[in-house]
Amino acid sequence: MKHTVMFRLKGSEEERRELARKFSEALLALPALIPELKSMETGLNVNPKESFDVILTAEADSLEDIAAYSAHPAHVAAVEIIKAHIDMRACVDYPDD
Repeated sequence: MKHTVMFRLKGSEEERRELARKFSEALLALPALIPELKSMETGLNVNPKESFDVILTAEADSLEDIAAYSAHPAHVAAVEIIKAHIDMRACVDYPDD
């Protein structure tokens, strides 16, 4: 399964960029900490014409594994970095064929 999430953050461009960077760094550390997580990829938006700031794609074997990853304390701590600054979130979970 692939779990793809995009976030639009609140704040100035500089604040959003710094939050997205810190969030991305925390996410990239998760595969070593969460057994259910097979991989993690993140991207920071560089196109000023688009409104989302950061994207992640996590891979796991099942929706249950995605739920376990989402509830893991290390993931919860990563989300805390941006939680108060989230303006919008969009998510799609789909099979990795």
